[in-house]
Amino acid sequence: MSSEQPQLPLILEPDTLAAHLDDPHLLIVDVPLKAESYRDGHVPGACFLDYRQLLAGSGEVPNDVPSPAALSELFSALGLTPETHVVAYDDEGGGWAGRLLWTLELIGHARCSYLNGGIHAWRADGHPLETTPNTPAPSDYQAEYLNPGVQIRREELLERLGSRDLAIWDARSDAEYRGLKGDNRKLGHLPGAVNFDWLEVMDSQRDLRLRDYAELVAELEARGITPDKEIVTHCQSHHRSGLTWLAARALGYDKVRAYPGSWKEWGNRDDTPVEH
Repeated sequence: MSSEQPQLPLILEPDTLAAHLDDPHLLIVDVPLKAESYRDGHVPGACFLDYRQLLAGSGEVPNDVPSPAALSELFSALGLTPETHVVAYDDEGGGWAGRLLWTLELIGHARCSYLNGGIHAWRADGHPLETTPNTPAPSDYQAEYLNPGVQIRREELLERLGSRDLAIWDARSDAEYRGLKGDNRKLGHLPGAVNFDWLEVMDSQRDLRLRDYAELVAELEARGITPDKEIVTHCQSHHRSGLTWLAARALGYDKVRAYPGSWKEWGNRDDTPVEH
């Protein structure tokens, strides 16, 4: 067992993680949509994170970013240290895992990976599971928004609508995008936004891993989402767009941001323009 920090890629295959399970620098976090997924069997050593701890707010926007104090408490409970390499995964193809990695990016914690395909790929590849919960040794982690540019707020989006150097990636379904479905006061999409459903980013034939990178790049470029632009991605609550933010990062797009308020905020205000 090496005492050196693992040099692991952003997108981590199950076989590679399996070879590093004993590494003391690893913190494996299971952040499932359904809590029973963790109880039914998780990656050995993984600890459970309730995805609701990645959200803050109330009323019409219950999905904003937690305060630095709340994130300090959360990541201290998880035992995070500056030397920790976090491996995140979930049970649904990367939404909540992506939101966790985005939150870590926001506080400047760069040592992160996503287990490609999450628990589905881990199981399908025949790797061992455990059902005993793991409780990490707590740390004293002081979180700050060291990388605030990874998020974009409503006010800046309003100012920059129509900018040629901005591409808005709406990760919701086609029906939500076109205003045919939704539970907001206003239905539709941000002016100029393009739609690429998060479900189209994952490969259902390969246990919900990310799709072939060349295919994804071609699909994005066909929609005008190109590396020369700043990319902003969102969904209804910055859950599905956790995956699309992560995918854009994996594809090498440097200027990727997410709008945590997402349509929950935009679609429930009087001062936000909407297209159908």
